[in-house]
Amino acid sequence: MRRPLPRLAAALVLLFFDKLEIMNQDVVLILMQVLALIMAFCVHECAHAWTAWRLGDPTAKMLGRVTLNPIKHLDPFGSVLMPLVALVYHWPLLGWAKPTPVTPRNFKNYRRDDIIVTIAGPISNLLLATAALILLLIIKHVISGGRVAVLTAMAVAMHFPVSTENLPALFPLALLFYYIILINLLLFVFNLVPFPPLDGSRILRHFLPYGALQVYDRMGVFALWIFMFLAGGFIFRTFLYPLQSTFDRILAML
Repeated sequence: MRRPLPRLAAALVLLFFDKLEIMNQDVVLILMQVLALIMAFCVHECAHAWTAWRLGDPTAKMLGRVTLNPIKHLDPFGSVLMPLVALVYHWPLLGWAKPTPVTPRNFKNYRRDDIIVTIAGPISNLLLATAALILLLIIKHVISGGRVAVLTAMAVAMHFPVSTENLPALFPLALLFYYIILINLLLFVFNLVPFPPLDGSRILRHFLPYGALQVYDRMGVFALWIFMFLAGGFIFRTFLYPLQSTFDRILAML
């Protein structure tokens, strides 16, 4: 009568370690997404700073922002804590970095140069996603086991049921690169939404008449969240998902 107890205890121990293994996998996936997000933030803000410097505004350069050093760009709350909380609780991936300081009066052509500096951030995210795509294609076609690593990474990132046993050693790197694609495409589209404080708003304000501009500048971040709540699904369906699908088709079919 006492024999079932050790068996039950053994079963509970095995179940505990199975759950622990799943939890560890989830932690690894979360940390990899945060790492990809931090990289995206650094590239984005460095692109703003470098472009402003090249166009005649040394403000960000003097503050040490023309760098990929995360310490110079990251906001501890917005760049690390908020994304971690969002990923753990399966919320939308929220976060922000420290804004790059720009003094537009230093530009030779105020409107043109300010637009170029603004668009440099989202464009850098698109270029980073493209670079990650190229690296994944190289892994897929040049390195032994690369095809399995890349396709499994895509499946894991998209939460498809797939076995992760006996995967090639390059699988973690392939997964990181794929997260870099997903997160940078998201930032590219999201930052072009024309509501403060996003980059898209800074571009749009150059084309508004004075009266409309006064109202627009007073909208604040609250209007952004209302807009995303009402129209965020439309924005992502129209712009993000087709762009992501294009990257996925290239990666899966080439």
